[in-house]
Amino acid sequence: MAAGGPVFAIGLTGGVASGKSAVAALFAKRGIAVVDADVAARDVVAPGQPALAEIAQVFGADVLQADGQLDRAALRRHVFGDDGARRRLEAILHPRIRVMLHDDAQRAPGPYCIVAIPLLAEGGGRAVYQWLARILVVDVHRDIQVARVMRRDGIDAVLAERMLAAQASRQARLAIADDVVVNDGALEDLDAHVAALDRRYRALSTP
Repeated sequence: MAAGGPVFAIGLTGGVASGKSAVAALFAKRGIAVVDADVAARDVVAPGQPALAEIAQVFGADVLQADGQLDRAALRRHVFGDDGARRRLEAILHPRIRVMLHDDAQRAPGPYCIVAIPLLAEGGGRAVYQWLARILVVDVHRDIQVARVMRRDGIDAVLAERMLAAQASRQARLAIADDVVVNDGALEDLDAHVAALDRRYRALSTP
């Protein structure tokens, strides 16, 4: 680890509506830095970044707005239903996102940091993110997950099931887990789980 970086980087993942954001917020409440893959994904395509120039070169200038920002809707039209185009986009973005997450984790203060990676299971797990000390999976029963997605997005059960089917299975996520938080109860229960994990990670990060 780089000087000043965390002893431990904990990969945080889970399916849609599992409660990843709530878990990350509870760690942050305890003074733990949270590095977010969704933020990194936005940062790597900011104006002036090499990834944005490469995307425009590969997919055409129409993926840029007049102000130089990425036109996400136009990019989605290019890759929607085209596996080859999607893989080309991922080849541009994913390595850069991984580097940014790694660098941000090394700079994070504190005894350890949380690295929130929603698609960690889909993206290769520890085989790709070898620098993660542990992987924490937020788990929830599928029926609860479907109900939460329906309530959150105002959709029906069929569409909610499709959203879940597009992600790694619950079993695939649990297979890469070192630690699991079952988030099927009240926020107070979730806070108690995070408190216990925080104590464990602080102990493990002590030389």
